[in-house]
Order: sequence, then structure tokens, then C-alpha cells
Amino acid sequence: MRTLKDAKVGETVKVEKLNGTGAVKRRIMDMGITKGVEIQVRKVAPLGDPMELNVRGYELSIRKADAEMIEVI
Repeated sequence: MRTLKDAKVGETVKVEKLNGTGAVKRRIMDMGITKGVEIQVRKVAPLGDPMELNVRGYELSIRKADAEMIEVI
């Protein structure tokens, strides 16, 4: 199982599955991260948290804890 947290800077990945339940999963989906969407990893902060992503044409920053819930291929 590979998660978004494992993706490298400059890599483009595709969302396979969202883990998590309730409000956390809803929040991730509200940000536009749903199954099948492509995500490009633009930057990672020096200490590794947060990650800056390009999702559906806009930039988004998420914490590593949230990125761990997103399975990618």
C-alpha cells in the first residue's frame, strides 16, 4: 500500500482509495481529493510537513497525517 505521503516532489500520482472515516474523510473529499483524481506533488516543507499539491488545477497544502490516509498508484 502506497500513500500520498510516500510520493516524491515532482511526481504525479492517481488516487486509488481514501482511508479514514467521518469528518476527516469528508474534509479530504471537500478539498477535491476523490478516487481517480491526479495529484502532482509540488513541494514539501523542509521538515516534511506540510506538502504542497496541485489538485484539479489549484494548489493545496495538506499535513502528512492527512496524506497518509490517501492511497495512490
